[in-house]
Amino acid sequence: MCPSKVADGEERGWIIPIGGAEEKENDPRILSRFVELCGGEDADIVVLPTASRMLDTGPRYEQIFRELGVSNVESLEFDTRRDCEEKSRLERIERASGIFFTGGNQLRITTLLGGTSVAKLIRQRNAVGVHVAGTSAGAAILSEHMIAFGEEGGSPRAGSVRLAPGLGLTNRFIIDQHFRQRDRLGRLATALAFNPFAIGIGLDEDTAAFIGPDNTLEVEGSGSVTVIDAVDLQFSSMDRADEGDPVCLLGLGVHMLVHGATFNLHTRRAAAGTLISPKE
Repeated sequence: MCPSKVADGEERGWIIPIGGAEEKENDPRILSRFVELCGGEDADIVVLPTASRMLDTGPRYEQIFRELGVSNVESLEFDTRRDCEEKSRLERIERASGIFFTGGNQLRITTLLGGTSVAKLIRQRNAVGVHVAGTSAGAAILSEHMIAFGEEGGSPRAGSVRLAPGLGLTNRFIIDQHFRQRDRLGRLATALAFNPFAIGIGLDEDTAAFIGPDNTLEVEGSGSVTVIDAVDLQFSSMDRADEGDPVCLLGLGVHMLVHGATFNLHTRRAAAGTLISPKE
């Protein structure tokens, strides 16, 4: 599940977790930017609707991307782990300039794709420049550490979140989606109490984190991105808390970012970016 190594002279593709419920018709800024990164009219996008149990999810996103000007887009269904070893499907993914995971249940993605040739290939392709995006459940699985499920609430509590291995494009962050809409601050903070190395990224709906090859996170969309940084964590009571007990965490850093603001996952520094207007 470790990220694939970026070879000398190569540049990793963008990693784009989306908080779910992204605008698809009136002002599809997030999906439009993903299309442009993948080549605009020349983009070749593979949609993976594995997380969803709805038969029309893949075809629906095919139509959305065609309306955004992409002529070469195809959804690939993986119903069994054996499907993940089929040569034709692997070759189709290898030709793509962009890979898009839909929403649904993130455990469907990891149990079907985890440890297969498809998962390995997606990591390898991202390491050589292919862009990978995912919305809702498709966002949760992008990192090495994934929130499988958990409870709502604003306070961290022991046992309020369960972690599982994700796709492993990066080990730098843990994603939580539908963040403000479903009151998930507590469970993301709890996840970081287990692993203070990672950075917590809470994505509101219709909001994405465009994470470039230089590990700079750029916010796109109508909501906000909550970044929780535990690098300076001074104290945690997680080791002594019983199931359901509140957890004391001292020294967490929290940033609220909107469109125009940035956060560097390497230096762990936030910036107002384009939000600062020059004096006239």
